[in-house]
Amino acid sequence: MNRQGGHVMDHNTAGGTDPGGSAPPACAAPRRAGGADDGTSPRPPDARSRGGRRVVALVVTLALVALFVLVSLGVGARGVPLGTVWRVLLHNDGSPDAVIVHQLRLPRTALAVVVGAALATAGVVMQAITRNPLAEPGIVGVNSGASFAVVIAIAAFHVTSVAGYVWFAFCGAVLAALLVYALTSSGAARGRHHTRLVLAGAALSASLGAGTGILTMFDSDAFDSYRFWVVGSLENRGTEALPAILPFAVAGLLIALVLGPSLNALALGDDVGASLGLRVGWVRAAGFASVMLLCGAATAAAGPIGFVGLVVPHVLRLLLGPDLRLLLALSVPGGALLLLVSDVVGRVVAPPGEVEAGVVTAFIGAPVLLWLVVRRGEDAR
Repeated sequence: MNRQGGHVMDHNTAGGTDPGGSAPPACAAPRRAGGADDGTSPRPPDARSRGGRRVVALVVTLALVALFVLVSLGVGARGVPLGTVWRVLLHNDGSPDAVIVHQLRLPRTALAVVVGAALATAGVVMQAITRNPLAEPGIVGVNSGASFAVVIAIAAFHVTSVAGYVWFAFCGAVLAALLVYALTSSGAARGRHHTRLVLAGAALSASLGAGTGILTMFDSDAFDSYRFWVVGSLENRGTEALPAILPFAVAGLLIALVLGPSLNALALGDDVGASLGLRVGWVRAAGFASVMLLCGAATAAAGPIGFVGLVVPHVLRLLLGPDLRLLLALSVPGGALLLLVSDVVGRVVAPPGEVEAGVVTAFIGAPVLLWLVVRRGEDAR
C-alpha cells in the first residue's frame, strides 16, 4: 500500500493521472513566484508598500520644502505674513514688504536651497565611494582648503567682499580635494583607495587648519573678517555668491544623479563591480569630482556648514533603504529642507539678532552623530 500510495503521489506530482484516470489536481501546476502563471498579476505587497512609501516621502519632502521657502521669506527682524509673501511673489508692487522679500530674503532662501541640496548630495556620494556610512563631504579637505584660501585672501590681498571670498574659497576647496585625490590615486595606493582617501583628507585638514590658525593668530584684521565667514552663514551672501557658484553646483548634481546605478554596483565591492563590467576607477573619479564641485561651491558661498552631508543621507537611508539612485534623488530636497529649517530656527531663537545656520546644523547634527555611533556599536554586538 505504501508503495502504491507513493506511486500515485509521484504521478500526481509529475502532472500525470492517477490510476482512476482523474485529472491532476490544480495545485500541481507550477506557479511563478510573486504572481500568476501569465505574469500579469500585480507586484507583491511588500514591493507595492516600498514604492508607495517612496512616493509619499518624495511628495512630503517637496511639500515641506515649499512650505519652508515661504516661511523663510516671511520670518526675520520684520515679519511678513505668508499671505503677503505669496502676493508680492506673484506681483512685485514695490512696497516695503516686496522689497524685503525680493531683495533680502529671496536670494538668501535660494542660496539655502542650493547649498543644502549640494551638501546632502555630496554626502551620499562620499559615503558611497568610501563605503563609510559616517563619512561626510568635508572629510576630503574641502572645508579646510576653503578656509585657508579665505585667510590668504584677507591677509595677503585684503579681500573684504563676499564676491572675492567666493572665488578664493572655491579654488582653495578644489585644490585641496585634488591634492587628496592625487595622493591616494597612485599605483601603490589603489588597493585600499577609500581608506587612504579618508586618512589623507584628515591629515591635510589638520595641516591646513594649523596654517589657518597661525595666520589668524598674527593678523587680527584677518581674524576679525575670517570669523564671520567660518561660522557658516547665509546672511547677505545670496546676491553675490549664488550666481558665482550655481553652475558648479548644477554640474556636480548632474554628475551625481547620473552615477546612481554605478554607485549601486560599487557598493557591492570593487571586485564584484568590476565583474559586472563597472569601470571602478572612472566611477570613483567621477564621484570624487562631483563631491569636489558640490562641496566646493557650497563652502565657498556659505562657509563651512557641517553635518548636512551626514544627517540627510542617514535619515533617508533609514526611511527608504540603500538604493543610491533613490537616495541621490531625495537628497536634493532633503538637504534643502534641513538647511532651510536651520536658517529659519536661527532667525527666531535670538531676536532681534540671529544664530548662523552653521551653528544650528551643528546643534542638530551632533546628537544625530552620537546616536549613529551608539546604534552602530549596538548592531556590532
